[in-house]
Amino acid sequence: MKRPEKGGIDKLMKLSIDELMKNLREREEKVKAGGGEKRIKAQHEKGKLTARERIDLLLDKDSFVELDILVEHRCNNFGMDEVETPGEGVVTGYGTIDGRLIYVFAQDFTVIGGSLGEMHAKKICKVMDMAMKMGAPCIGINDSGGARIQEGVDSLSGYGQIFYRNTIASGVIPQISIIAGPAAGGAVYSPAIMDFVFMVKNVGIMHITGPDVIKAVTGEVVTSEKLGGAMTHNRKSGVAHFAAENEEEVYQMVRKLINYLPSNNMENTPQMECNDDPDRMEESLLNIVPTDPNKPYEMKDVIRYIVDEGDFFESHSYFATNMLTGFARLNGQSIGIIANQPKVLAGCLDIDASDKAARFIRFCDAFNIPILTLVDVPGFLPGTAQEYGGIIRHGAKLLYAYSEATVPKVTLIVRKSYGGAYLAMCSRDLRADQVIAWPTAEIAVMGSQGAANIIFRKEIVQADNPEKVRQEKIDEFQQKFSNPYEAAKRGYVDMVIDPRETRPRLITTFEMLSTKRESRPAKKHGNFPV
Repeated sequence: MKRPEKGGIDKLMKLSIDELMKNLREREEKVKAGGGEKRIKAQHEKGKLTARERIDLLLDKDSFVELDILVEHRCNNFGMDEVETPGEGVVTGYGTIDGRLIYVFAQDFTVIGGSLGEMHAKKICKVMDMAMKMGAPCIGINDSGGARIQEGVDSLSGYGQIFYRNTIASGVIPQISIIAGPAAGGAVYSPAIMDFVFMVKNVGIMHITGPDVIKAVTGEVVTSEKLGGAMTHNRKSGVAHFAAENEEEVYQMVRKLINYLPSNNMENTPQMECNDDPDRMEESLLNIVPTDPNKPYEMKDVIRYIVDEGDFFESHSYFATNMLTGFARLNGQSIGIIANQPKVLAGCLDIDASDKAARFIRFCDAFNIPILTLVDVPGFLPGTAQEYGGIIRHGAKLLYAYSEATVPKVTLIVRKSYGGAYLAMCSRDLRADQVIAWPTAEIAVMGSQGAANIIFRKEIVQADNPEKVRQEKIDEFQQKFSNPYEAAKRGYVDMVIDPRETRPRLITTFEMLSTKRESRPAKKHGNFPV
């Protein structure tokens, strides 16, 4: 498409008010048509919505106010002076989700592939700046072919401006990225800095270098979907936190997430009406955890029996599944939950689980979301792969995140809690505000078999019947430490409770902690063990 002929502004000065209004409407309609019917049809044939259709699904009906609709690029290189880019390939503005202010940008793939140039980036930066000033969440919908090559370093500068704003906004306003198309090269780093990444299956793609480049450089043959599809980043890399079956589902998921979060770091989480009895006693919790420490069970069931209406909004559900993270409510109040998953790797801590939990903890702490930690952990996962991969450094992230957090922190020890993993899962020494245990809790340096073999090694070796003595010593150690009472004697556990009363106890505990105030020494920032 060609640009309007020069001198158009002079002609407008001679028009009547009705003609001026007509001209304005025509300009707006032309921009709203995006790349035209042919490209919109192609977008739909790929199973993708247009930018404005996406915003309509995300925000409350008729709440969207578009900004910078008439912005144009100013590039003259490689014939760009003859190319029209309606809306500069990105739709920006603000609206509401359940009545709360939200800023949004959605890249328009129908306009030269949603490529990012100077003015495209300026539009995005403007809404990000406004979101910061007004203290409201910012949501980006990514669907772009990448940098606009014709604009050269101006397009690269645009990415840099966005990355900088993502970083400054981090911990100030929630930032959510939706990958509803391709995001390649530099385009992937803005989502990576944001708080949560949603991807649409079989549509969203993220990678630094594409399959063609990889084949040319390394000889490796890989499809775009396998390289950077939704399940690759949800299950393997951990870059993405949520995967949706289609676009309609992804926008409903984002709306649900927003309802758990405050609008900014100066607000508390929204209080919702609760129709679930806060004094509910849950009989099912009495027998849900096997007394045999080697038997697995589903920790998600424990969570669902405790929280309001059994609703647990899990994040990173496909990644590092030996650790659970997500949001729920207790008596209408949002909380963040971190929990070991005994049915996967026995709930051991490993590199990915440590990273997953640490980042989630820091998000909750930044946005005043109280943290509940459910513990059933035998230790850190052993092996050369973990040691060579830096489990020491990655495990330190978890210790750091819990120690740094000043929001209310409540720890519930359900069963095993051994060694360094006991400390890492928000022990009293990392400043848990309340540590609660079930009678099934075991708090010790290690499990009874390993401990007996070390402590009583000489007696076992010298015995006439080593196996009998070993079992006797294991039983002795179990009697001493396979319960929460030794830790309770020393004040490391505040209370041991009947599992059935867990929900009301947690509710009253978090209510008690709601006025908590705690500070850390003044400093520029700590040196997080990344």
